Amino acid sequence: MHKRSRKEPEDEVQAAHRILEAVTGETKPLPKEKNPAAVALGRLGGLKGGKARARKLSARRRKEIAKKAAATRWGRPKQ
Repeated sequence: MHKRSRKEPEDEVQAAHRILEAVTGETKPLPKEKNPAAVALGRLGGLKGGKARARKLSARRRKEIAKKAAATRWGRPKQ
């Protein structure tokens, strides 16, 4: 399945900046710096989140969730 882009829409200033760079030929990539500690902490929670949730849910509830996801994914009417 395709990953969806999570880019925010470009505002007027960003669009003008991008156009000016294209016209002048000067491009300077904007650095995207992330706090390594925050990245590690987020990854840690992400790695165990799904498994912990699955353990909490009953088999019946997991089955309901899976059916709903499949119906939504494939466009089938809910039963």
